Amino acid sequence: MGSNQKQAQTGQKESFERKLKERLDLLSERGIESHKVDKDPLAKNLRANIRAIQTRLKAIDANEKKSEELAKMKAEKSAATQGDAEGIKKKKIKETPVAGKEKKKKKE
Repeated sequence: MGSNQKQAQTGQKESFERKLKERLDLLSERGIESHKVDKDPLAKNLRANIRAIQTRLKAIDANEKKSEELAKMKAEKSAATQGDAEGIKKKKIKETPVAGKEKKKKKE
């Protein structure tokens, strides 16, 4: 699911970037000055959407990196415990003493 979400976010970002480029081209064709282009509400909205998607993509990347590290640590831990578990699994057999202490008889 994470990769699908990342793909969707990447697709939206590309769409917003394409719309922003088209909007800036349109404004430049109309001869609008650069400081007025920066204040254009549609361009501002598109830039804000792009920034928001970039932060989401960073969060997705951080989660993927963290999950990879956790999986790696889990694999290392299981490999280490398997080596120790072989020694632990061998049961020590108690030997019964041949000549042990005799039990005391109960008084009647």
